[in-house]
Amino acid sequence: MAVVIGGILALRLHAFLALILGALTVAALTPSDEAAISRVSTALGGGFSNLAIIIAMAAIIGKCLLDSGAAERIVMSLRNAFGEKRTPAALAASAFTLGIPVFFDTVFYLLIPLGKALRMQTGKNYVLYILAIVCGATMAHSLVPPTPGPLLVATELGVDIGVMMIGGLAVGLITVTAGYAYAVWANRRWEIPLRPSAELSDEDLAAMVERDPSELPRLTLAILPILLPVLLIGGQTVLKSLGHEYAVLNVLGDKNIALILSAGVALAMLAMAKGRSLDELTTSVQSALSSGGVILLITSAGSAFGKMLYATGISDSVAHLVPANQSLLLIPIAFFVTAAVRTAQGSATVAMITAIGIVAPIIGAVDLAFHPVYIALAVGCGSKPIMWANDSGFWIIGRMSGMTPMETFRTASLQMIVMAITGLVVVMLGASLLPLK
Repeated sequence: MAVVIGGILALRLHAFLALILGALTVAALTPSDEAAISRVSTALGGGFSNLAIIIAMAAIIGKCLLDSGAAERIVMSLRNAFGEKRTPAALAASAFTLGIPVFFDTVFYLLIPLGKALRMQTGKNYVLYILAIVCGATMAHSLVPPTPGPLLVATELGVDIGVMMIGGLAVGLITVTAGYAYAVWANRRWEIPLRPSAELSDEDLAAMVERDPSELPRLTLAILPILLPVLLIGGQTVLKSLGHEYAVLNVLGDKNIALILSAGVALAMLAMAKGRSLDELTTSVQSALSSGGVILLITSAGSAFGKMLYATGISDSVAHLVPANQSLLLIPIAFFVTAAVRTAQGSATVAMITAIGIVAPIIGAVDLAFHPVYIALAVGCGSKPIMWANDSGFWIIGRMSGMTPMETFRTASLQMIVMAITGLVVVMLGASLLPLK
């Protein structure tokens, strides 16, 4: 863990390199007849084979949602459904929906122009608009697959992806509600003016306000790439838990098949919405895979790091520290380990990947009194605090919204802490009252 965090902070290494160095260090210090590099390479390949299709397809889906205008259609439709007075709630719902297949910074880039345009129209509630976007996008980013963080955590703990989706949606709904309540309070307490920013001109804002809705795809088509994998994977999981199994749904509900189908729908939507040729679609896919490839390398390296830690036998040593019949204590342990890594190095995804490498072996050595999905959800919630100056998201939020660092900390950073603590409480209550074991 020191090698990974030290490599990122002190040497400014890419997260992939830091995780590989951490895995090699652990492997070199663990006696084995096989060379350290061979063990790390094998583990890296195993992680890659488990995650490659899902992450690649999720990257394509996200790219198509943005390029086709589907993301804007979802936001516009939710705003119309919620009504003018509940527009901030529509922003939070839109951000959460889009945050399932799209990374946090991309969702924020997409929605902040709308928040600024609304501030120009209403002359108020700027803090509420910003924080509504933040609370929705950031919780989906850490709780609901196929976003890489929760995807890897579920995989390492052996949690069914459908179960993780359902649990992430449930906990996410509660934590986003808590974050939204804080946003309402902060909006009443602090008035932050709409300041100019280099990333978004007045002309860009005007163009967004005046965009012709007829240029956007229909809502049913726009939201289908997001709902399809949730329905197929989640539906298969629910039916199987009820004792019903269907051969067709077992195939379509496979996480890889579901994401491939969803990516196909997204590409078809992009082709129809923008009239793109096959060459143009190929360019969009290449762009998506370029960004998704980096994430895949990081998550696979995190998986290798975890497997090397497991091989040390440290899990048995730590497991003895947990009192008998007190496995519930592992939930706050998972939460605070993740929070410590997040605070130290800044990235929520890297924090989850690093922390699960430490936590997963311990979980495997303890007889849990509840379903391991609660540990996965605790790790997701633990990746929220503390967002500060070493986190790129901190600067993206501040720079794009025009807030000073202090304004960003007392609004967005404190909101993250509120949502994280709420999530921890909800997860512990769920494990106690509904263990699912």
